[in-house]
Amino acid sequence: MNRYLVLMFRRPQFDPAVVPLHKQFLEALRAEGRNEMSGPFGDRSGGAYLLRADTLEEAVAIAHRDPTHTSGGWDVSVYEWQAV
Repeated sequence: MNRYLVLMFRRPQFDPAVVPLHKQFLEALRAEGRNEMSGPFGDRSGGAYLLRADTLEEAVAIAHRDPTHTSGGWDVSVYEWQAV
């Protein structure tokens, strides 16, 4: 599997009630062996997680199931990350 960096930035209409749902989503990914690490940015403008998937298309599909994306309150971007 490849690694993908998922970046999320809060929009002005961000709903704080989405955060616990997002954390549950990340824990489910961790249980599947897909979430290597995750966390918020220090300024609380958003956060990131390192996702494992076979393709960019699969990674985007997974990230688009994240409540941060489905709620419409966050900008979510996915990048293939070739870290060593």
